[in-house]
Amino acid sequence: KFGSFFSPCLSEGDFDSKPSVLLLGQYSTGKTTFIRHLLKTEYPGSHIGPEPTTDRFVVVHHGHEPRRTPGNTLAVQPDKPFQGLTVFGSAFLGRLEGSQCPNELLENVTLIDTPGVLSGEKQRVERAYEFTSVCEWFASRSDLILLLFDPYKLDISDEFKNVIHSIKGHDDKVRIVLNKADQVDSQQLMRVYGALMWSLGKVFNTPEVVRVYIGSFNTAPISNEKNPLATALFEREQEDLLKDLYQLPERSCDRKVNEFVKRLRALRMHVLIISHLRKQMPTLYGKKDKQQKLLNTLGEEFSKLQREKHLPPGDFPDPARYKSILSCFDLCKFNKIEKKHMKYIDDALSVDIPRLVKIFENPF
Repeated sequence: KFGSFFSPCLSEGDFDSKPSVLLLGQYSTGKTTFIRHLLKTEYPGSHIGPEPTTDRFVVVHHGHEPRRTPGNTLAVQPDKPFQGLTVFGSAFLGRLEGSQCPNELLENVTLIDTPGVLSGEKQRVERAYEFTSVCEWFASRSDLILLLFDPYKLDISDEFKNVIHSIKGHDDKVRIVLNKADQVDSQQLMRVYGALMWSLGKVFNTPEVVRVYIGSFNTAPISNEKNPLATALFEREQEDLLKDLYQLPERSCDRKVNEFVKRLRALRMHVLIISHLRKQMPTLYGKKDKQQKLLNTLGEEFSKLQREKHLPPGDFPDPARYKSILSCFDLCKFNKIEKKHMKYIDDALSVDIPRLVKIFENPF
C-alpha cells in the first residue's frame, strides 16, 4: 500500500534508464523550441506556435530512425522507465507519446516535453487526467527539472502553483530558465528578473535562491537589436546550461541511489506513522469514528510521534495529502508492524546501501 502514499514500485527500467530532463512552463514559453535548440534539429511530432500547441507529454529519446510511439505502447515496454504511468489510465496514456530520433545529446539524456500549464479561464476546463500528479511522477524520476518563463509570462497561475508545490522535495533538481530574454532591453530585463524572483519567492517559500539561466534558447541566433550588451551574457548562460545537461550522466548513478534512499526513508516514516495510528484503534466497536478522529487531528498525531521517537520534522509527509490518501483505507486492515521489519529498513539504510556505494566508488 506504500505505493499509494509515495510512488509506485520502482522497476528495472527505472534503474537502467538514461538521465531525464523534465520541462515545465506555461504555454508558448518556448519549451518545444528549447528542445529544438538543444538538439539542433526538429524531432518527430514537434509543433511550434503562439497558441497552446503541445497537447501531450512527449518523451524525446534516442533511436536509430525518426519515429513516434503511442503512449500505450511506450508504457508496456519493460526496458523503458514508464510502466508506472499505467496507474493514470487510458485517458492519460492517450496524451502520452514517444518521439525517437538519432541525436548525440539523446544518446546520454532523455528530454520530456509537457503541455503548457494553463492560466486564467483555460485552467477551469478540466483535463481528462490528473495533470499535477503526472508532473509529480515525472519529477520524482527526472534528474533535472526546468521551469521555463518568458518576459511576457511571469505570472504563476493556480495550476502552475500546484505543479510547483507537487515537485517540492526535488528542489535540488529545479532550475529556472528565463527564455526569450533578447526581446527586451537591459532596463526591462532587470525589472523582469526582479519580478520573476519575487513571484518565485512566494511559491517556493524557501530562503535558498533557485539557479536562473537567462538567454534566448532558440534555433535562430541571439538578437542584439534591443540589448546588444547582453549578447555575451546570454552566450555564457547557454554554455552553463549545456554544461549542466552534459554532466547529468556523470551524476545519474548518484541520483538514483539518492532517490532510492529517499524512498526508503519515506517508507520508514510511513511504517512508523501507520504503527502509531493503528495501535490507537479500538479492538471491537467504534473503529470508523476513531479513524475519522485520528484523521482530523493528523497534524497533532505527527507532533506526538515526532516527540516520542525524536524524528526530524522535515521527514514527515504533508498532513493534508496524507490524510486524503489514508481516508481511502481502513487502518485496522494494515498489517501489524514487527520490530524485525523496522530492522530490515534500518539495516538497508545504515549497512546495505553504504556498502553498495563503497563498491561504486572502488569497484576493484
